[in-house]
Amino acid sequence: MSRMNLLNAPGQQVEGFCLVKSAAVRTDSKGGTYMDMVLADAGGECVGKIWNYVPSMGLYEPEDVIKVRGTITVWKDSEQLRIERIRQATEADGVDMSQIVPCSPLDPKAAYEYLWQETEGFRDQDLKRLVQYIMKEHKSEMLYYPAAVKLHHATRGGFLEHTTNLVRMGKVVARHYPQLDGELIIAGAILHDIGKLGELATGKLGIATAYTPEGQLLGHINMGMAEVRAAAELLQVPEQTSVLLQHMLLSHHGQPEFGSPKLPMFPEAEVLSTLDRLDAQLFEMFAALEGVQAGGFSERQWALDNRQLYQHGRK
Repeated sequence: MSRMNLLNAPGQQVEGFCLVKSAAVRTDSKGGTYMDMVLADAGGECVGKIWNYVPSMGLYEPEDVIKVRGTITVWKDSEQLRIERIRQATEADGVDMSQIVPCSPLDPKAAYEYLWQETEGFRDQDLKRLVQYIMKEHKSEMLYYPAAVKLHHATRGGFLEHTTNLVRMGKVVARHYPQLDGELIIAGAILHDIGKLGELATGKLGIATAYTPEGQLLGHINMGMAEVRAAAELLQVPEQTSVLLQHMLLSHHGQPEFGSPKLPMFPEAEVLSTLDRLDAQLFEMFAALEGVQAGGFSERQWALDNRQLYQHGRK
């Protein structure tokens, strides 16, 4: 089984895969050693104990995905798992990561291939070379990175989900307004958050826990601009193409208070900025309304101007 319900009743035996949040070897009152762990899966978390622990049972660290078998017990009114068998998960186990950590619903390989195919159709070969070069350079990170530490798309694969949403919406807008350069919108959408791959301190499970020193000091907008500029120089992409893309990255947060030193100064940049905000806001709204009964209101959402959201129940 790929998911272990850590919230079973006392006395029940559980078996499955879960995530190690913390692990430490301790000494009990009789001088014996045990491993004290906090385990989690998509259903919740609990304390786990390996009694009479010896090193041959294995060493475990935060972010390890493991398979355990044990029994739920109660100690001082709190449930905990008495671990009887434990091992590291392997690739052969085929663990469904969506049962372990919050994951994007999109298949990452399919999403990456979709974005690649969109660039394959570019008439502007310089734009195609530039975007595909950066995509190839970051393919491994793109397949699992989140889009944030908190808030919108802060899930495994959230970076690709957010990027794919913008590309799809951008194509619709470009079809409606033939004055727009659809290729420029797609290129900007694919690259607009590329700096986050260096900004977010992300573990192997695809969850960002903090910002890197470069991320704190420079921010993803500046980091992304620098990467586009460097790649364009390396590939000898025309200066105008490079500058247009750099401006789209520079202005995609729209307002100075949200991190953009410049407002969007041409239509495609405006489209990117508007769609970026729309996708982020809708993600937060959908999350806030999850579980709210029809006719009810959510808690106040500080990320949405402290609004309470109404669940109208229509679809």
